[in-house]
Amino acid sequence: MNSPKTGIIILAAGESSRLGYPKQIARFQDKTLLQWAIDAANGANVDKRVLVLGAFKDEIKKTFSGASIPNIPNPNWEKGMASTLVKGLEYLQKINPVDQVIIMLCDQPFVDAKILNKLIAAQQKSGKGIVACKYSKTFGVPILFTKKYFAELEALTGDEGGKKIASANEDDLELVAFPKGKTDVDTEADLRDLNL
Repeated sequence: MNSPKTGIIILAAGESSRLGYPKQIARFQDKTLLQWAIDAANGANVDKRVLVLGAFKDEIKKTFSGASIPNIPNPNWEKGMASTLVKGLEYLQKINPVDQVIIMLCDQPFVDAKILNKLIAAQQKSGKGIVACKYSKTFGVPILFTKKYFAELEALTGDEGGKKIASANEDDLELVAFPKGKTDVDTEADLRDLNL
């Protein structure tokens, strides 16, 4: 049995209103938050990757090597996260469509290739259609969906994300423990806490 083709979408189109400047270029240790995400995606055992940019895309593009990961703009980023997700999914489905997709954000600095590979392994082992990371009594991104959920993902609007679909299909949901997944960056204080 061939292993399913996996794609990764990094959602990085938001304007980080709470931080006051693009969180994609905020620095943690010696790299930008976005670079941590790109390195994780590039290190994972996946077939295709795409980074979707929106607000401040020109400024953000200067901070990483364009050749390091395919990147596309979402001109409708102001419509919310769902439009960015759909844009990424459309890109992954164009040539050599993928069988499953991992959705990740650029503000979880502890996401690495290891956890992304764990999601893929958990899907193969469990056969479930959705595999999410579990942290802080909840679950969320990074999150994997098999293609049976692609139509539902493409129907999301506004700031809806994959969690809505996962919550509605808990019988088809496998969880992977990832306590550090609760760490994300929304404010200057979050960034300071990280860099302590």
